[in-house]
Parts: sequence; C-alpha cells; structure tokens
Amino acid sequence: MTQQPERPLVGGEAETPGATGRLGAPTLAEDLLLLLFQPNSGLRSGTGTIAGENTLFYTLAGAVLADLGLGEHVRTDSGRAGTTRVRAVEDNPPSDDILRLTWDYVSEKPRGVQTVLAAIGPTLRGPLLDRLVERGDIRRASRKTLGLFDTKVLQDGGNGRRSRLLEDVRDVLVEGAEPRPRVAALAALLSGSGTLPQFHREIPWTTPVITRAKELERGSWGAGAAAEAVARTVTATIVSNVGNVVIAATVPPGN
Repeated sequence: MTQQPERPLVGGEAETPGATGRLGAPTLAEDLLLLLFQPNSGLRSGTGTIAGENTLFYTLAGAVLADLGLGEHVRTDSGRAGTTRVRAVEDNPPSDDILRLTWDYVSEKPRGVQTVLAAIGPTLRGPLLDRLVERGDIRRASRKTLGLFDTKVLQDGGNGRRSRLLEDVRDVLVEGAEPRPRVAALAALLSGSGTLPQFHREIPWTTPVITRAKELERGSWGAGAAAEAVARTVTATIVSNVGNVVIAATVPPGN
C-alpha cells in the first residue's frame, strides 16, 4: 500500500522553486513532463493534454529521484520487509532547487521510496510546467468556449525540444541504439508510468519495443553505461518502485 504523508513536501506559492527566475539545465522531471505533453490531444486543434494525469505525481517524483540517482546525490538500500529506502549521499547536494528539496528531505533520514514519492509528488506538476513555459517548450494560451468563456490551454512551444527528446527515446526503443543514461531513464520512466502505448504514432507499440522498454526498467542500459553502474542500479530500483505504485493506483480494488 502506498504510504501517504501528513503534508506534501512542497506547498504554497512561496515554496515552488524553479518556477521563475534563472534556470539551469532541464531536469529529468522536466524532460519527462515535456514528453508526456501530447501537443494535439486536446479538444481543439493545436492544443494538448498531459498523458497519465491520474498517476502523474508518482511518475514525476520518480523522475526527481532518478535524477538524484544519476547525479549520485542519493543511493538506495534495503529496509524492513525487503522495502527499498532512499538515502542522501552526504556532502553531495544538487544545485537545482527542486532536486535540492528532495535531497534535503531524504538527508534527514533514510526513507522508503513510496514514502518519498507520496511526499514530493503532489505539487511537482505546477513548478515543472512553469519551467517548461519559461524555457519556451510549452505555451499557455486562452481559447473561447461556446464563444463566451476563456479556457486555458497548453500548446507546443515550437522550439523543437520535445521532438528531439522523443527522437532520442525512439532511437533507443525502436532502432536499438545504445542509450545515454538520461535517455535510458526517460524511456524506463515512460514504460513504468504505463503511458508508452500513447506514443504509438511515433513509437510503435510492438513486442520488441515492449521487451526493450522492460529491459531498461530493469537497468539493462548496455555496455557503454558501465561507468554509471551505481547510478544505473539506483535508477532502475526507483523506476521499478514507480511502476509498482502506478499499477497499484490504476487497478481497481478487488481485481
């Protein structure tokens, strides 16, 4: 059962770092949210929605933890009853504000992956989306509904970054290219989130693609990833937990 925190880790306007101001390199969670944005899936042409909204906070939180794993800011170990815990690597905090909040949270004491997902996930969507808008990856716009009411919509920013990310993931899953660690983590998170079938137009939902995606979820990233063995193992462990939580959240009780 997924553990729920007493309150979200991030909350309120004063605690949404990274929404405005100077931005560094995109985080893995930003890249994942940009990929999950489906540019032409809205009710009107040219508007989009975000895939997997029902379990989005688990997926984005998993991306934050995976990013910390790739940067060797956290590691994992075993807790009670075989659960997986996340532990901060001392003296190696991340510079990104959103990643730092999570690092600070797990630096207090080792915490179960599911506890961390539930604590950091609920309020990630807003600040991450703000960052994508600020970068020009996504645009916010207004459309008239019934000719009377203004409706807020999301549109592709037109800078091509989403297309490039999607092409990288497609090369790995369809063409069999050996992935860079971040691309491997993105593909694994898409697979673990259960949203990969929604990319069928660009990434055919075939048996080889499914097989490769599951390999990436398990941390099989290819020989070139040997130097990132620790980060790969941590990320694979986190992604596996994300997948389990998403499945549990989407299966009706009693099934």
